[in-house]
Formats: sequence, C-alpha cells, structure tokens
Amino acid sequence: MVTTANDYVIGLHEDPAAIDAAAWNELLAAQPAPTPFMRHEYLLALQASGSAVPATGWAASFVTLHQGGRLQAACALYRKSHSYGEYVFDWAWADAYRRHGLRYYPKLLGAVPFTPVPGTRLLARDAAWRGRLVAALGALASESGLSSAHLLFVDEHDRAALAQAGWMLREGVQFHWTQDAERPMADFTELLSRLQRDKRKKIQQERRRVAEQGVDFGVYEGAAITSALWDFFYRCYTLTYQAHQSTPYLTRDFFARMAASMPQHWLMFVARQGDEPVAASLIAIDPESRAAWGRYWGCVTPLPCLHFEACYYQPLAWCLAQGYTRFEGGAQGEHKMARGLLPVATASAHWLRDPRFAGAVADFLASESLGMEQYVDELRERSPFKAG
Repeated sequence: MVTTANDYVIGLHEDPAAIDAAAWNELLAAQPAPTPFMRHEYLLALQASGSAVPATGWAASFVTLHQGGRLQAACALYRKSHSYGEYVFDWAWADAYRRHGLRYYPKLLGAVPFTPVPGTRLLARDAAWRGRLVAALGALASESGLSSAHLLFVDEHDRAALAQAGWMLREGVQFHWTQDAERPMADFTELLSRLQRDKRKKIQQERRRVAEQGVDFGVYEGAAITSALWDFFYRCYTLTYQAHQSTPYLTRDFFARMAASMPQHWLMFVARQGDEPVAASLIAIDPESRAAWGRYWGCVTPLPCLHFEACYYQPLAWCLAQGYTRFEGGAQGEHKMARGLLPVATASAHWLRDPRFAGAVADFLASESLGMEQYVDELRERSPFKAG
C-alpha cells in the first residue's frame, strides 16, 4: 500500500477476497452504470472457482483508494498473459510487438473476464476520485514496466476521465433491444407488429419450425434454478465449446457460486422435446435496472432455429412480459438486427508505454473510428422496424 500526499491510501490486491465486499458493492451501487457483473460476488467467484486465475492467464491486481478508512475508488484489474476472453481484439498489436522483438504480454486489463457487457469500470465517489484512480492505474502500468493498459466496455464517465488523462479511445458496436419509451411495446406480438414484413415473417417461420418439432420451454428464475438444472445447463455450455473445438472459460464451480451468492440475477430457459431436455440458455438479469443480458447457451440435440428461439425470442418475450426495458445480446452479430436488436456504440480505452507504438496505434484508431462511425450509420439505416 502507498499513502499519497493527499492522505489517501492506494492498495493493490491479488485476490478480491481481500477487499471488503459490502464496501465494494456500496461503491458500485453509486456508479452511473452499475451491472451485476461488477459485483464483488461475481468477481470473487471468477477467481475462487479457478476460472480467472494466473493459471488461465488472469492475475488479479485490483486497485483500491481509501481515505479515512472509507473506500473512495476501485477498479478490477488483471495482468494478462494473452488476449483471450476480452472481446476487444488487440492480437495485431501484440503481433507487431513480437515482430519488433518486444514483449506485449503481460499487459494490464480493466475488464470483467469473459463478459463483454458495457458499464462502469472506474468505481469512484465523484469525478475527482475517478481522476485519482486513472492516475493510479497509469502509475501502476508504468512502474510495473508493462507494455500497455486497457479498460474495456467503459461508460461515458469513464471514457471522459480516461480521455482527459491521454488514453486512446477505441469504438465498437453491439446489438441491444431497448423498450420504446414513447410507445412502449406491450408484448412480443406487438414487437413483431412493428417489424418490417419480411423480418416479421422470418421470425414467425422460425418460431413455427421450433414448435413443429415438438419443442417447448420451461422458464426458471433465481432459486427456482435447481442444481440439476445447473448441471444440465453446464453440459450444454461445454458442448457448445466442444463443437467449436475450444475449452470453456468458466468452471462448473463458478455457476455453483452464482447460484449460492447471486441467484436473483439469473434466468434460465430450458428447451424440451417431449420429456427430454435438449437445450438451455442462461440470461443475466438486474431486477432493479430492469435490464437483461444474453450470456450462454448450448444444446445436446441440434435442432433447426432452436438457437434463435432460446437466445432471442424467449428472452425478449420474457422481458416484455416482466416490464424489462433493455436486453443486450452480447458481442458482435449483425444477424441480431433482424430480430429487433439495434446497433449501440461501445468504447474502450488504451495506454501504450512505447511512444512509437502508441503513435502507430493512435493513427490506426483514428482510421478505425471513422470506419466504425460509417458502419454504425449504415446499420441504423437498415433498421428492421417500420418507419414512423
């Protein structure tokens, strides 16, 4: 720990368990854009379950700022030995370092592991504490001799503070459904009625095809998700990775910890063909903000159109029925637009130690940003909803 001239203490923690959970969550709740994924329980479960640990390339280096014994600012940070599980891609930057005989890894990353959900990353009491926190992150990266530091999927307040400190900004895009505040949709049928005819017919055909295969869904929220359901979901989850010849990021123990410590933030859809479960999708929810996030899915029996039903139509129908106002579909995927999810800009911030590479990346980001703006404008012109 380091005490500054302003009489606040900077702490560096290799395990979130060393940070007071109530203080962390109280600070998170005061942020402009809190999400369940930044809760202490979520971050602790990632480490305690062996999902995000040094052995998997995620070495926790959480930063806290205390003054008078009170937590004033904090950030979930990791020293990364690779770029997997981030969803903001810097492989080309790492390759450029390698080709010049330099080490890109380890790097410093401020993000929720394996979770591309926008929200507050710089937890701070006010703008002044946010600025002190940014300074602490820069000092940590510089004094540790790391190649770079990155904060992913930041909110607008984070973005402003990081830009003011000279960090480079990078634009991205995701696809979210947001309730129409002026003309709220009552249910999924009304959502369909507002789509262009070809989009509406396509969805109706896909849903009919699932129903004709004898598939129906059970919906389980919070404590109603039993251990047996979690087991079935995890089987589906691992099969999805196997189908892509990959390894799951999250362990079964992670989901057990979620069931124990954050049950109110989970919703599961289980597809059955007759009495036989064939697929499951897991949705994260925040009853307070009325937001939902599509997270994971998998199936034991591949069926046509089942993915769309389990991951989009069932969750959207549930959100409308329950009065939720936002459903985020996750990273990438233009195909989501045809299902009522519209493009939303995202942002990340980056600091590179080497001024030569920083200059080259700045030039690249300026060009990429212009292209991204044009891309998002083109997407918005292709709205699936009827005009007016």
